[in-house]
Amino acid sequence: MRHVWIRGIVGLVWLTAAAVCGLSGNFQMTGIYIIMAGVFAYSAYAAWKKEQDDGGGR
Repeated sequence: MRHVWIRGIVGLVWLTAAAVCGLSGNFQMTGIYIIMAGVFAYSAYAAWKKEQDDGGGR
């Protein structure tokens, strides 16, 4: 379960970086950071869902 939390937190960090770049006007990096946030968020969701389907933790 720890890896799900870590992936979720890293996804939020990437999303925060995207917001900062968007506010500063660097739109190319904003797009890349949004994609990275989506990848990490999807990875966390998929791992969480698989863990729930396998019996849910200890």
